[in-house]
Amino acid sequence: MEPLTCIEAPAAPLLRENIDTDALFPAAWAWDFETDYAAALFANWRYLDGRSIEDPDFVLNRNGYRGARILIAGGNFGCGSSREHAVWALAAFGIRVVIAVSFAEIFRGNAIANGVLPVSLPRASVEALARAARAHPGAPFRVDLVRGSIRDCEGNGVAFAIEAAARERLLAGVDDIDIACARIAAIERFEAARPPGRH
Repeated sequence: MEPLTCIEAPAAPLLRENIDTDALFPAAWAWDFETDYAAALFANWRYLDGRSIEDPDFVLNRNGYRGARILIAGGNFGCGSSREHAVWALAAFGIRVVIAVSFAEIFRGNAIANGVLPVSLPRASVEALARAARAHPGAPFRVDLVRGSIRDCEGNGVAFAIEAAARERLLAGVDDIDIACARIAAIERFEAARPPGRH
């Protein structure tokens, strides 16, 4: 995965509550082995026909937000099923940071595992960031994972925290396989020390 250290890009405000994984990645798109995950993101909201005709009122179809790499949302983001496709769709679209009041636990884990940074902030801070994004479409926000800070397009700053293991994983751009491979010597020692017949 691409390491995530600092993102400077437009932020798209989507202050809805309980945005679930089916909204992020509709189930109908899951049966196609050649799915365009970027196109599938919010398909039922982005397209009037659910597939290709853009809804001009949806935020990611508006000028200034098409290139958003940061999404600002309400509470309980990523609720619903454990569908990992939801994170794949966000990443394929180019969104590397989701700022929300809160996240569903499984979605949050899937996001970190796939290189997307979930930032939880108090509602007042999220709403302030969303106001700035609405007032200045396309203006860059800066999310700095190294420093644990966000600066909006008006120059206002807010700090955020994330647990150390998730932070290091995102900064290094490693997934579960990378982590396992880095510990291969310890795994081999463990296997060699196991009594015969133990599986």
